[in-house]
Amino acid sequence: MNDKIALKASSRELIRKIQSRDSTIAVIGLGYVGLPLVLGFNKVEFSVLGFDVDEGLVAQLMAGKSRIAHIPSEKVQAMIKTGRFEASTDFSQISRADAILICVPTPLNSYREPDLSYIRITAENIAPHIKKGQLIILESTTYPGTTREVLMPILERVSGLKGDEDFHVAFSPEREDPGNQDFNTTTIPKVVGAATTDGEEMAAALYETLISRVVRVSSPDTAEAVKLTENIFRAVNIALVNELKLIYDDMGIDVWEVIDAAATKPFGFMPFYPGPGLGGHCIPIDPFYLTWKAREFGRHTRFIELAGEINADMPEHVVNRLSVGLSKYQKKALNGAKILIVGIAYKKNVDDMRESPSLVLMELLREHGAILEYFDPYIPVIPRTREHAEFAGMKSIEWSAQNLSRYDAALVATDHSNIDWQSLVENVPLSVDTRNALKDTKPPATRKVIRA
Repeated sequence: MNDKIALKASSRELIRKIQSRDSTIAVIGLGYVGLPLVLGFNKVEFSVLGFDVDEGLVAQLMAGKSRIAHIPSEKVQAMIKTGRFEASTDFSQISRADAILICVPTPLNSYREPDLSYIRITAENIAPHIKKGQLIILESTTYPGTTREVLMPILERVSGLKGDEDFHVAFSPEREDPGNQDFNTTTIPKVVGAATTDGEEMAAALYETLISRVVRVSSPDTAEAVKLTENIFRAVNIALVNELKLIYDDMGIDVWEVIDAAATKPFGFMPFYPGPGLGGHCIPIDPFYLTWKAREFGRHTRFIELAGEINADMPEHVVNRLSVGLSKYQKKALNGAKILIVGIAYKKNVDDMRESPSLVLMELLREHGAILEYFDPYIPVIPRTREHAEFAGMKSIEWSAQNLSRYDAALVATDHSNIDWQSLVENVPLSVDTRNALKDTKPPATRKVIRA
């Protein structure tokens, strides 16, 4: 903290408590974003309260069990043994916390517009129990203005307290990347934006106890825009390489070889790779938060929307390639064909199915009359989702040469590292690869591999 900055006595006291680890941190939402924060703050010797509306999840965590594949249960058990962690569905316990981090979902509704219901409900739940001097930080990805225009007014109305005076709010976008072994919660720089100097100093002091670098910006609106910009950048560049893939396919050029060669340039190029569609919470959803907000200012996000259209069209392209491959190499139609979907997580080496393109592919294939099964070493059973409830309860097959030989074709949708790809190309007559996972395999002459 800069001693020359004039802060309220309550703010200085909270910073002192944070720096001495004499404070309690509350994290609301114990999923892919919240649980790593809970583990991190506990590890640096804070007392941590975890909150979630899912009673089953809370019970599992208190029993030392993790639902997230890349977070082993042993870490949760070690945290419980410290005596500095509690999980609860009782939001009245928020009053015990000095700082509150909100990590709840921000999906799109059926009209592809921002759904802030989780943020609103959370604010309504905690507002009766917040107290003077608390710091409340929103981490959920959202459009610029949400912290000031949505979160704070609810907290003020229900609590009777005044934001930026009685309590402080800030926004700090989550940057979790499940399954990424090169970065974790503590090594990814943390962006922080608050409306007041007190809020900024307190939020920075909190994250500096855990994270190697804290990047301060001028306002919560700016911090909200940072997160959207990061993911729009990815969405647009993925759309570009998806379009290049279609063009280069027609020319007989391998887009993967092109990208790998272009990536040898040490400046002015960053590799992005094509795929069967976009998955995860961030890239398929976040751009539309800005698109929606931009309309308020009379702006049309033509570039972003075009990228969204290209990426959304990729599942249709993949299904068409599979259909053509079946017809060409096996003289079969999709209708009645037995298809194995390989990988239903949205990215490799995780159990995360949020917005997975595999589910879109499965829906399209089923509409064409295909008989579907799947294999994913990280997802033994498909959970119920709002968009694809028809697949809930479907179980992953057992991976064996005998089982693989039962299918007319395999569609590689996720390139998990622990799959025996050589076994796939040896036992399935046709493999359609959307991830370049089969590049190093050697299929027999009687088996075909095509890219999509």
